[in-house]
Amino acid sequence: MNDYQFKLIKIAGDYEWHVHQDTDKVFIALEGEMTLDFRDGQVKISKGEMYIVPKGIEMKPSAEKECHLMLVEPKSVINTGGPETEITAAVISL
Repeated sequence: MNDYQFKLIKIAGDYEWHVHQDTDKVFIALEGEMTLDFRDGQVKISKGEMYIVPKGIEMKPSAEKECHLMLVEPKSVINTGGPETEITAAVISL
C-alpha cells in the first residue's frame, strides 16, 4: 500500500543488534510476547500492543516463545537494517 508493506512474521529466540537509519519500525504483536532491547533499556510488547522504534535507534528483538507480529514498513526495508547477511529474510508476496 503506497510503497509500504504489512509483513506477517514469526520470531523466537534472540535476533541480532541492528538499526534502521532511514525509517521508523512499527511492531504490532498478534500472538505472544516479545522484547525490544535498546542500549538504554527495553520494551515488552504483548498481544494487541504496538510499538514504534524511531529511525536511527539500535535495537535487538527477542522472544522467549514464538511470537506472531505484523510489521509496517516501506517495501525497501531489509530486516537486518542494512547490508544483506546470512539472516536476511526474503519477502514472499501473497
